[in-house]
Amino acid sequence: MARAIRIHEAGGPEVLRLEDVEVPVPAPDEAQIRHTAIGLNYIDVYDRSGLYPQEMPAGLGREAAGVITLVGKKVRGLRVGDRVAYVHNRPGSYAGLRNVPAAKLVKIPAGVSDEQAAVLMLKGGTACYLLRRTYRVAQGEVIVVHAAAGGVGLLLCQWGKALGATVIGVVGSEEKAKLARKNGARHALVRGRDDIAATVKRLTKGVGADVVYDAVGKDTFTESLDCLRKRGLLVVYGAASGPVPPFSLAELVKRGSLFVTRPTMFDYTATRAELEAVARETFAAAKKKVIRVHINQRYPLADAAQAHRDLEGRKTTGASIILPA
Repeated sequence: MARAIRIHEAGGPEVLRLEDVEVPVPAPDEAQIRHTAIGLNYIDVYDRSGLYPQEMPAGLGREAAGVITLVGKKVRGLRVGDRVAYVHNRPGSYAGLRNVPAAKLVKIPAGVSDEQAAVLMLKGGTACYLLRRTYRVAQGEVIVVHAAAGGVGLLLCQWGKALGATVIGVVGSEEKAKLARKNGARHALVRGRDDIAATVKRLTKGVGADVVYDAVGKDTFTESLDCLRKRGLLVVYGAASGPVPPFSLAELVKRGSLFVTRPTMFDYTATRAELEAVARETFAAAKKKVIRVHINQRYPLADAAQAHRDLEGRKTTGASIILPA
């Protein structure tokens, strides 16, 4: 038996239940992981709320790190005692023990802690594919990062600066603006105080940004388009304010032949080779201190509902993790 967070219906944080669950012997292609650190991500809110429907009852959580306790008979290259981390398209990491397909697991390199790995798999991997694959950011370019003081946002600011880009962060308070500037944002704009699009155009001498990374979605979509240069790219990789409603392609034409994409990490790590490449590049960036993981909130598994309340209430900064013990 293991303790795990389960939901029996979609809803608010109150639907989270801490339950005892039976963890069977892993299938031939699986390994059993004793979790040591669990990543908290906004996608967990989408799973809980029903934005991403699940068959009930369901688990929550997409990423975690831990130690292998059992391996299936067909698993190769992994053994009991290995430190591993994963990001999985099937929720269920809010648990003390879990079976995971071996193809989803990567070994944690020396010099990276379990807590760091639990953040780097999804949040670090997201920053990697956004900056290095969705749009390959180059020196001298301008990028705008919404939610710049969040878990992914801080990594985008750090990594973007290291690539030689001018980073403009957008945050919700002056306190968060200071954090964004400390982590690589040359400029930090505060929503509700600054006219975001007009300020971006002013800072770029009327040209606009090369790419905007937007995890907010509905509330910032038009504003993000207005920040871009001609033929610029808007990357909507989250929907904290809700999904972007249907829009006319004419909106892209009148702003200068813009591009829009809605990526997900699971499409950028669809093959084993892609997963290993993203993990390798992300861990290397952490070991070289190109990116630094800021874990500013830790919650016991029993307090997962409070973690969701804090995340949705914009009370968190940097990364948050859930501890199973």
